[in-house]
Amino acid sequence: MLIQLVLRLSEHWISQNMRNELIGAVRACAIVAVSAIAATALWLGAWHSPSYAAQVAAKGKRGNPELQADWATYNGGVTGDHYSPLNQITTENVQRLEQAWQFDAGIEGGVQTNPLMIGRALYGYGPTLQVFALDGATGKELWQFNSGIIGRQPSRGFTYWSDGKQSRLFAYIMNFLYALDPATGKPIRDFGENGRLDMRKHLGSDYKQNTVALTTPGVLYHDLLILGFRAPETNPAPHGGIRAYNVRTGKLAWSFHTIPHPGEKGYETWPEGAWKTAGAANNWTGMSVDEARGIVYVPTGSAVSDFYGADRVGDNLFADTLLALDAKTGKMLWHFQGVHHDIWDRDFPSPPALITVRHEGKMVDGVAQTTKQGFVFVFDRVTGKSLFPIEERSFPASDVPGEVSARTQPIPLVPLPFARQRLTADMLSTRTPEAHTWALEQFKVFQSDGLFVPLSLDKQTVVFPGFDGGGEWGGPAVNPHSGVIYINANDLPWTGALTANKEASAGELTYQTQCALCHAGDRRGNPPAFPSLMHIQTRLSRPQISEIIHNGKGRMVGFPNLRDAQLAHLLDFLEDSTSAPSNPASAGGSRRELAGQTSAAALKYHFTGYRKFLDPDGYPAVVPPWGTLNAIDLNTGNYLWRVPLGQYPELAAKGMTNTGSENYGGPILTAGGVLFIGATIYDRKLRAFDAKTGRLLWEGKLPYAGMATPSTYMIDGKQYVVIATSGSRNPKGPQGVAYIAFALP
Repeated sequence: MLIQLVLRLSEHWISQNMRNELIGAVRACAIVAVSAIAATALWLGAWHSPSYAAQVAAKGKRGNPELQADWATYNGGVTGDHYSPLNQITTENVQRLEQAWQFDAGIEGGVQTNPLMIGRALYGYGPTLQVFALDGATGKELWQFNSGIIGRQPSRGFTYWSDGKQSRLFAYIMNFLYALDPATGKPIRDFGENGRLDMRKHLGSDYKQNTVALTTPGVLYHDLLILGFRAPETNPAPHGGIRAYNVRTGKLAWSFHTIPHPGEKGYETWPEGAWKTAGAANNWTGMSVDEARGIVYVPTGSAVSDFYGADRVGDNLFADTLLALDAKTGKMLWHFQGVHHDIWDRDFPSPPALITVRHEGKMVDGVAQTTKQGFVFVFDRVTGKSLFPIEERSFPASDVPGEVSARTQPIPLVPLPFARQRLTADMLSTRTPEAHTWALEQFKVFQSDGLFVPLSLDKQTVVFPGFDGGGEWGGPAVNPHSGVIYINANDLPWTGALTANKEASAGELTYQTQCALCHAGDRRGNPPAFPSLMHIQTRLSRPQISEIIHNGKGRMVGFPNLRDAQLAHLLDFLEDSTSAPSNPASAGGSRRELAGQTSAAALKYHFTGYRKFLDPDGYPAVVPPWGTLNAIDLNTGNYLWRVPLGQYPELAAKGMTNTGSENYGGPILTAGGVLFIGATIYDRKLRAFDAKTGRLLWEGKLPYAGMATPSTYMIDGKQYVVIATSGSRNPKGPQGVAYIAFALP
């Protein structure tokens, strides 16, 4: 009430800046008052009772949002803005931050979790997806839940629900959705099937053959939990349906077919009957919700196979599409397809951010979607009309037999791309004369003509920014008061090509169609992101290899469909580096049966593997920046600033300090004007930037890389910033998993 009164009065007699400062002051006073009450309760010993813990968890974010001290939703809120109203840490005092606590998970691995903070409890995952709750002020463990599943896929967060009487913490462990009691970590047995749901079900196929990984948390709309999943990038893959479940019972409320069935809109953009065999077009990266309007915004990924689409000729709606759905019913309200007939794996990589901007003289509620191409698309939230011009441009046709590439692709004219999109000779590395000479020789054999150039047979085509860039799964931060968006980007070229499937043994054929996508046709991969499989039998036992094939690990999804003779043939091939090709018929079964494919067309060609364009010393073979942090005013589409993000410590020691580096995980923005981000792989730092200028204000050293989006919260009148860290993406660096919190002294 007090803040609303101040806002109304301020509209008449103070400037916008003064108004924001006054709001901040009132908010700060209110937070201190609430914190004092909480401290008194703690002094009385109330926190030590489980019933009080349940009460705190139940309150969460349901009070006045202006007084919010929690981080109760993935990425800070269902709007996807990564924004916190806390302002104790400011641009003036952020340099005084120091480590407040550290929680070590105890084993090596990788984590990408944006932890939740509700009341005094912070919720996170360990590297094998054990769930834990910590005291947010000390890092002391409160409880731990172990499902018994050794989860090797990333899980980036949780979903917290409460109606004021009961609360649920939804945890995502491989293909299972668990409903846990936030106070104890115990499963709530009346939800789903004894406390969990198997998300392989309800996809219109034999669920035991489906590969589903719940890498990103679902979003809430009233009593519905709406979610997607990660799927394989080769055939066979399940249909990427969007589903909503009742949070109390676990019953399916609605589903949306991203691969349309007969009679549904978009069916004509696929070959006749393709819905029976096509797969993916899934939401793997999360969603955003306009709660007032009841609209959920769902970005989808590409259809399989990623790089050869002869069996899915057409635009392929609703793959690579931003969907606006009625959150209550799943009915489509509008859609925008960012890539027609995707054969580059250019799926939307992050949840869109809801934003309000001044457009043509009036305030408009918009939705901003970042892309791997380095584009930002901005739409009217209600109508789907673009707020900036978009042009359908023609691109070259594919020369691969059977492939029919789309004639045009949508290109936004404003804002300008936040990553480079065409590799030219003058962009090749000058780090050393030797590196430049090597890069030049490589460049001579590349096909490098910019965006949306179809891959060729046996000739490497440059994809720039690469398959893991520009914007990635961390997503942007948004200032809800100014309309400015902050995006971290990868700015590295990769290359890829197609090659014909040659006559091969049964195991080699399965490898070509299922494994070569990541590990390359020669099994050498592209370490560390895509490990070499050469001589794998010296590192892992046959049962260990089988377990990884079935359940996945890190970036790799599982392949539960590979069983019996097909699995045995694949294991034989992996373990014998000298095996010669043989007639697959002699192994029993046709080529199609042995590869587990759904269409003969998909067997003709396969992707040769992801290749980063790195010089012989392992550094990007182009001039910097290799990673950036960008601020764009979406009222105008103009850039406010752009700075390199990240360093290679050994290059920085030689004077190359502004290179930027690969980065994963997004930024967060606070009302104190500070933009926090970890994300960089090699220098192991959490950084704080001035959101107005891009000036680096502070760096905090981390034990491992902070490749996750941080969270911020307040306990007992003190604001904390916490980030999950792990070493798996840099095998040459320290290994381990830890959550690190910083605060003012």
